[in-house]
Amino acid sequence: MSRQLRHIPQGGVPAEADSLAGAQKASLHPLTRLHHFWYTPKVAKEACAGRGPILHVVFFRTQAGNEPVRQWLKGMEREERKILGEDVKTAQYGWPLGMPLIRKLETGLWEVRSHLPQGIARVLFTVSEGTMVLLHGFVKKSQKTPPEELRTARQRLAALREER
Repeated sequence: MSRQLRHIPQGGVPAEADSLAGAQKASLHPLTRLHHFWYTPKVAKEACAGRGPILHVVFFRTQAGNEPVRQWLKGMEREERKILGEDVKTAQYGWPLGMPLIRKLETGLWEVRSHLPQGIARVLFTVSEGTMVLLHGFVKKSQKTPPEELRTARQRLAALREER
């Protein structure tokens, strides 16, 4: 029995890869391994269907008992909270992920990158023992992550490590 090679379109995804089963079949095709698949929320939702979360998500809590990221989220519009929640959930169920949703900032510190109607939001987090700890959240106003926002996340990460 001879094996026929199919043409794979420019994007690298054969037509039957629209579903999870199709993607699994397509990954068996020898040419598919040559193509880089970009992360998309649709793919992540399908890939995670029917299985539990990889990470447990918690908010960082100060010694005074405050949860700064939760308070920040409560101050946002409902639509913005929903977008951020979906992005954090995608990271929770699909970990480890990379760009464009997740970017590693430094050892032990990552960011969830969310595009909101009013700007670009970031949630800085760490992962420890199967737990995603949301350390700091902010809306970006410039291209680069502001140093004071990074400093806040580092201080909370240090406090978390001292606690454990």
